[in-house]
Amino acid sequence: MKLGVRDERFTIDGAPTFLLGASYYGALGAPDEFVEWDLHELVELGFNWVRIWATWGAFGQNVSAVRSDGAPREPYISHIKRLCELTEELGLMLDVTLSRGNGTVGANLEPELPAHLRAVATLARELRPFRHLYFDLSNEHNVSDRRHSTIADLAALREAVKEIDPGRLATASFVGDIGAEEIAEHLEVAGLDFLAPHRPREADSPGQTAQVTRRYLALAGEFCRLVPVHYQEPFRRGFGGWQPLAADFLTDLGEALEGGAAGWCFHNGDERARADGRPRRSFDLRASEGRLFDQLDIEEMAVVEQAAAVLQSHQQ
Repeated sequence: MKLGVRDERFTIDGAPTFLLGASYYGALGAPDEFVEWDLHELVELGFNWVRIWATWGAFGQNVSAVRSDGAPREPYISHIKRLCELTEELGLMLDVTLSRGNGTVGANLEPELPAHLRAVATLARELRPFRHLYFDLSNEHNVSDRRHSTIADLAALREAVKEIDPGRLATASFVGDIGAEEIAEHLEVAGLDFLAPHRPREADSPGQTAQVTRRYLALAGEFCRLVPVHYQEPFRRGFGGWQPLAADFLTDLGEALEGGAAGWCFHNGDERARADGRPRRSFDLRASEGRLFDQLDIEEMAVVEQAAAVLQSHQQ
């Protein structure tokens, strides 16, 4: 099973395919039975990819597959390989994300580029047999804290992957709506395979997604080359003052499809306004917290139960 790109579409074994996914960040710290149950349920509901982090830490638990210097870290490097095997078996594509961390979530890599390069190289080597995944080389790389990766950094990270695994797809996610100059830098200078914007998390965002997507595609085609636009981390519940309802998620998905996007994610995470963060959803999947489907609320369950129908209605 091989993930690829063709112009503005993802492909699976050569067939154009929209990626309908879910955040599953803390997977490397979850019991095996939780992971199998959650992923089987997602597949049954029509989902075909999940997003995990290879450098995840939250709520006192570090489940990163690499050490702070980027070297392999057991038992989690073995966990990520086992997860690759399971997702391949289930037909799920896989997003493997890295970050230098922000001090709150994300298991911190050393903030200098060499550790980040070593982490990328470690994962490129260890996961090379698996062709159904891509790398997000630097989550929200434009944020001005220890996560920040320059365009030159991204180019170096992309080259590090290519040296080990020339066919591996890679991107780097971006906070906010991407401008023409940033699109050119991502595609021409950094050599990324697709765009992964994290659009603003505001009440009017869902209704803007189709228009914004068309603009991304037009700019990419005009200045560089046509590539997929992949919404791998939209808004979520528990993030801020706006608590999106199921209708907001489904509108955003429908707008992404209408605008020509190549993928969309049901994003979920902790309750930031609560001291303990509960329910933490995909941010904490330890046995004490429950599996993902145990932690979703009624609005989120409506999203995962109806998302495939939205996708199907746009594909008819």
